[in-house]
Amino acid sequence: MEAASTAAAASGRPEAPSLRAARRRFGETLIKGLLLVAALISLLTTTGIVYALLEETIVFFGQVGMGEFLFGTKWTPLFGSASFGVLPLVAGTLATTLIGLLVAIPLGLGAAIYLSEYARPRVRKTIKPALELLAGIPTIVFGYFALTFFTPEILRGFAGLNVGIFNALAAGIIIGFLIIPIVASISEDAMRSVPQSLREGAFGLGASKIQVTLRVVFPAALSGIVASVVLAMSRAVGETMVVVIAGGLQPQWGADVGKSMETLTAFIAATAKGDVPTGSIEYKTLFAVGMTLFLITLVLNIVSIRFVRKYRQVYE
Repeated sequence: MEAASTAAAASGRPEAPSLRAARRRFGETLIKGLLLVAALISLLTTTGIVYALLEETIVFFGQVGMGEFLFGTKWTPLFGSASFGVLPLVAGTLATTLIGLLVAIPLGLGAAIYLSEYARPRVRKTIKPALELLAGIPTIVFGYFALTFFTPEILRGFAGLNVGIFNALAAGIIIGFLIIPIVASISEDAMRSVPQSLREGAFGLGASKIQVTLRVVFPAALSGIVASVVLAMSRAVGETMVVVIAGGLQPQWGADVGKSMETLTAFIAATAKGDVPTGSIEYKTLFAVGMTLFLITLVLNIVSIRFVRKYRQVYE
């Protein structure tokens, strides 16, 4: 052994194990550097977005009072007697998001519970990909489905509701269908990651299948389930095409979801078409509304992270 090492040193060639170790360290360092670059790119992108929004938003609030913007109940920024109260847009956003969650949470969690605890492997392999196909359908298709079929045939015809052609109820329900795969897929993964020993222990104590599911598996997977709901909520808040096509573009301050409502994203999409002069106050409203949407999404993510960390400490 020593003779081989001496011979290798005399010949000037490194030992094979040392060479392999050096290569492994170089590869690990390279991968670590690439991951750091990816993280920095994400951070710089977010910083650039905030800077682009904040620069014009500050100019906007120099011309329009922050109190008028945050607490005003009339939104007519593109007309002669302009009013810049953003609450109607926030109300439309929250209304469609809440309706979507009322649809997606029970259906998504029901699908997740079935796939995780009751479905056979063959059934699971068939249903889960079919369910996730909903996430691949273009949102403009959902919007036209809501406008041309869901509102006239289901809401007006089948349910007999007195709603307008453009209404927040149809937009919210279709958004709910759109985000069902997010809730179902992530929640199902969280429930399937619960150790089997917890289920077996509960069965050993005489618990039924539904008791094990609701009192053991569901609480143990709560952090992942909450993460899925918050991710779906953020997706619903940021949805654009469905609310533009089916929800209409008439901002209103109220809770009548049978009428047309305008959301934050719908206003941005409808206004950012090149018709508004660059540098005008109407142009700057795009950035103020965009910053409002960014802050709402940021608050949702902060709350979800704190909640997930709290319950992850309890169950892990």
